[in-house]
Amino acid sequence: MEKFFKLKEHGTTAKTEVLAGLTTFLTMAYIIFVNPNILSLSGMDRGAVFVATILAAAIGTFIMGFVANVPFAQAPGMGLNAFFTFTVVFGLGFSWQQALAMVFICGIINIIITVTKIRKMIIKAIPVSLQYAISGGIGLFIAYIGIKQAHFLNFTAEAPSKIVALGEGGLFQDVIPAIVNFKDPVAQVALIGLVITIVLMVKKVKSAILLGIVFTTIAGIFFKITSVPSFADLNFAIPSLAPTFLKLDFAGLFADPSKIFIAITTIFAFSLTDTFDTIGTFLGTGRKSGIFDKKDEDSFEHGTGMSSKLEKALFADATATSIGALLGTSNTTTYIESAAGISQGGKTGLTSTTVGVLFLFSLFLAPIAGIVPGAATAPALIVVGILMAESLGKIEWADFDIAVASFMTIAFMPFTYSITSGVAAGFIFYCIAKLVKGKAKDIHPILYIVTGLFILSYVINALI
Repeated sequence: MEKFFKLKEHGTTAKTEVLAGLTTFLTMAYIIFVNPNILSLSGMDRGAVFVATILAAAIGTFIMGFVANVPFAQAPGMGLNAFFTFTVVFGLGFSWQQALAMVFICGIINIIITVTKIRKMIIKAIPVSLQYAISGGIGLFIAYIGIKQAHFLNFTAEAPSKIVALGEGGLFQDVIPAIVNFKDPVAQVALIGLVITIVLMVKKVKSAILLGIVFTTIAGIFFKITSVPSFADLNFAIPSLAPTFLKLDFAGLFADPSKIFIAITTIFAFSLTDTFDTIGTFLGTGRKSGIFDKKDEDSFEHGTGMSSKLEKALFADATATSIGALLGTSNTTTYIESAAGISQGGKTGLTSTTVGVLFLFSLFLAPIAGIVPGAATAPALIVVGILMAESLGKIEWADFDIAVASFMTIAFMPFTYSITSGVAAGFIFYCIAKLVKGKAKDIHPILYIVTGLFILSYVINALI
């Protein structure tokens, strides 16, 4: 284990890595239950998706640990699963089998652009300050997820008199967020957990985030938030994977000539979103934690083949999407919740290997894994957001060209609930600022291409 993961070289121990893996797993275990709920709406078998979700997460995370030796975990991505169900199946009328074929092709595209160094060129084209902005934006995004999960916010629609008509009967109504009154027991437990976790962090207690999750879960029992079922009520039977395994419909996807253009643009949208979710996560958490250190950055810049951990991690992420599609789930991607384990001290692939093992165990122990409530993991996400905010101080705010792009990146991630939307906004406004000032040469050619693709994607979405 020491020789394979190089624990001493990375300044860590097996105990630290395992605890970090447990922390990451607990913060992202919700996907085991949420993903089947979302994808089953498209007509997919819920039990099969449950198994596919776990296997895709475990296999993808093992690849990340064994190939790249980095502490990132993978699973079917939130947002991408909603796009799969509500846009591709419900909105565009494709079957779920055809949607799985799209996801598989997306994974192949991502493998190609990784092997051919296109992803590498994209990363090198991003200005350093924008990379720090991506990190800070992800921190706010993670914290926002935690705040929502904690039920700290109450969303209220504006009065009916303020509803605005938008052509052909469409309506627009603002939804205003506000702090809750904390009558909700979920909010009460999450608040207790947040205080406990922050106190542990201030006291520099080891495994503070994990202990915070454990203590909050226990506190939830007294507030009837944590459900502890009797052993007799637990069902350990594993559902069959057969209803979704290898059910991709490539022939049907391109059978209708009138829908070929829509199919291609949808695959493009899948690939673009998946690529920049991953790049954003790696740049944000990897740079902040030092996992992709100066040595690795030099290897990334000047090395040949896949000599750097970042390149290997990008390859691991790319392969996971196609594997997930074969099993029967939407895009498998690198999770920003990995930052929880990284903040806990995870530095090597042993952390991700631990996550993968825990996912496999959850095939048998899903009822037990489900005991940890969202109120217990929410404080962990908020604290991780605090830790990642440090990178905001490294942005060149005095340079307005950089400031406007950085701000758009940071603001759009939590506001749009999408890492990719934040990256797109940052790129677009960076190009606008530089072009207006006559500094077109400051923009890397790759950045022009990627920004153009983002704009094309928005135009296509507006037309369809």
